[in-house]
Amino acid sequence: MRLPNPVLRLSEPDAAEDPLVADYRELTDAALRRRRDAEHGMYMAESSRVVARALAAGHRPRSFFMTERHLPELAEAISSHPDAPVILGDDAVLESITGFHLHRGALAAMHRPVPPEPEALLDAARTLLVLEGITDHTNVGAIFRSAAALGVDGMLLSPTCADPLYRRSIRVSMGSVFTVPWARLPRDSSDGAWASGARSIREAGFLLGALEVADGAVALDDPTIRRAERVALILGAEGPGVTAGALASADVAVEIPMAGRTGRHEVSLDSLNVAAAAAVACWELGRRHG
Repeated sequence: MRLPNPVLRLSEPDAAEDPLVADYRELTDAALRRRRDAEHGMYMAESSRVVARALAAGHRPRSFFMTERHLPELAEAISSHPDAPVILGDDAVLESITGFHLHRGALAAMHRPVPPEPEALLDAARTLLVLEGITDHTNVGAIFRSAAALGVDGMLLSPTCADPLYRRSIRVSMGSVFTVPWARLPRDSSDGAWASGARSIREAGFLLGALEVADGAVALDDPTIRRAERVALILGAEGPGVTAGALASADVAVEIPMAGRTGRHEVSLDSLNVAAAAAVACWELGRRHG
């Protein structure tokens, strides 16, 4: 297959040492990748579908990395970016470089776009989720996927929240991180507090709720929430939940009413996994657009 792009075949002598290949080395070392990707202003899109969605969202590729058999499904999209080299190799060679088997098709090293400022998102949105200190990339990706599917306008991330453009977050979100607008709130101090972010949310006209089991909490479908013209809902990390500082900064604590039983077994339940809770919250917030 002929492409307008430069093509590097890893079967060629010394091809694996080419500087182009460096972006794809040691992808399984999460700490190394976070540091290296930040230094180079890039992120990694994994799977043919996710690569295609990143390109469709207008993100610019640095290069593509795949076996020859996956080239046809991306050929048209790749040829639209003729300056981005295509690196081809067999399964064994690619696995020796990345550290894992590329059973999802292709990888692409992408230029990291500059996210909008929080003020731009606050101006445009009616419904927002605020992710506070959620460091699990799987949960972040799942929350983005729910937000995209159920009509939430955007995300605000606390300073300590995981990167939505980390490889696992992107994959779990099925590329939703490319389409749901998000911005990171400023850090007020070295401990990651973001009180000024909470103030800016309220000053923009949002009712700021904290999704947390707490004294005085109202139900997610309470008229207080339903009547508000604009709503932002804080979700905390798995386990600790919304921090005391964030809860104090919220206008209202909000909870999902729990049945207290599952199936035939009596169970005392007062909360859901944060990704599941986010899906319920997204469904309720998304109804406001109807």
